[in-house]
Amino acid sequence: MRHDLLVRCTHWWVALGVVCNYWLLEPGEDFHEWVGWSIGVLLVVRIGWGLWGATEARLSRLVLTPRVLLADLRGLMTRYEAHQGHSAAGSWMIVVMFGLITALILTGWMQDLDAFWGEEWLQDIHAWLGHCLIAAATLHVLAVLFIQFRHNVPLIRKIWFG
Repeated sequence: MRHDLLVRCTHWWVALGVVCNYWLLEPGEDFHEWVGWSIGVLLVVRIGWGLWGATEARLSRLVLTPRVLLADLRGLMTRYEAHQGHSAAGSWMIVVMFGLITALILTGWMQDLDAFWGEEWLQDIHAWLGHCLIAAATLHVLAVLFIQFRHNVPLIRKIWFG
């Protein structure tokens, strides 16, 4: 499967934005918020492209069956074959990361509302969601590297060059 330019660009710009917001930018500062909103726009674009865009980018192609997920995870340790689209594990990771990013955007936005201004519990949830996103992204990167080097499936080339 070829990842088209829009999928690759949104993937890398979201990754860069998450890294910047988590490790480089000060929470609550204007630039942190602008990067968060930019990630939100990219997520909306990617979801829109997944609904109405190129066939290869369609979210309907995600494999979300638990039975296939378990078989896919078992295959990681034995004989892993390249998939035409995303694997079941990759499909679930997309859903998890889209959900975490959405929750981060909502909790970040809520912190600017008068009703939630200065609420520590909301700040804690937002921070916890950020930690969860970093954990999921780390697992994603480790899985890609494992598949790339253990099973010789060129995932890195696909997301860089299509």
